[in-house]
Amino acid sequence: MLKFTKMQGLGNDYVYIDATNQKIKDVSSLTKIISNRNWGIGSDGLILIDKSNVADFKMKMFNPDGSESEMCGNGIRCVGKFVYDKGLTNKTQVTIETLAGIKKLELNIKNGKAETITVDMGEPVLEADKIPVVSNEMPVKDLKIKAIDKEFFATCVSMGNPHAVIMVENVEEFNVDKYGKEIEKYEKFPNKTNVEFIKVEDRQHIKMRVWERGTGETLACGTGACSSIVAGVLNDMVDRNARVELLGGELQIEWRKEDNHVYMTGPAVTVFEGELYEEDIV
Repeated sequence: MLKFTKMQGLGNDYVYIDATNQKIKDVSSLTKIISNRNWGIGSDGLILIDKSNVADFKMKMFNPDGSESEMCGNGIRCVGKFVYDKGLTNKTQVTIETLAGIKKLELNIKNGKAETITVDMGEPVLEADKIPVVSNEMPVKDLKIKAIDKEFFATCVSMGNPHAVIMVENVEEFNVDKYGKEIEKYEKFPNKTNVEFIKVEDRQHIKMRVWERGTGETLACGTGACSSIVAGVLNDMVDRNARVELLGGELQIEWRKEDNHVYMTGPAVTVFEGELYEEDIV
């Protein structure tokens, strides 16, 4: 029997399992089963919370197709809420080990529960070979992409995982599914990429929709929101502290000059808890 918690950050929902005291046999297969919205629990993937030798906890994130991903901004906020609300820690400043490095979280507590979380997402990566993207630009601000019947220009950023940020005139009516799946696997992205389609409303407000690598369109993406603000600043279209309006809600993103780190503040919500039995996941 596996105990799990369904959580969401701006509608970006994952199944969370405390792996500090539960053993997971085949994580990839388990992720495919529980992520299915018809036959499983239904989620944007699975996140395991485990012990760490270098931080307070370790976060391991898996996409619905079973592949492991480096980081998830909305997911890590929920990890912070999970460990505090369940009494795994009493600290309001927590460090989480991820494949994208150690992230620092500040938990904002209300009535004994973590309500909103500010995450130090670290420095944005702008070097093409580290994102990675095939380009001689530094930073990569005008990557030409031909997808089906359109030509796009992307600004490329990594926040521990690769992102291609594209400006569009009407983000509400844009066909994210049609073009997102093509751009994700574009030949210039050796590890594929997440794709953000954004509309700048003013210097302190952008609207964003996202196609997540290995998942498809989701209601929100924390690393994507961070990348979009970085891209907006690089193109002198937004301020360093701005809000990002996503389908699932809003995030406040700040790219601070003093340390070059990107900080993300947003909510984390527990949806429900349950138990999985072996016969259900075979």
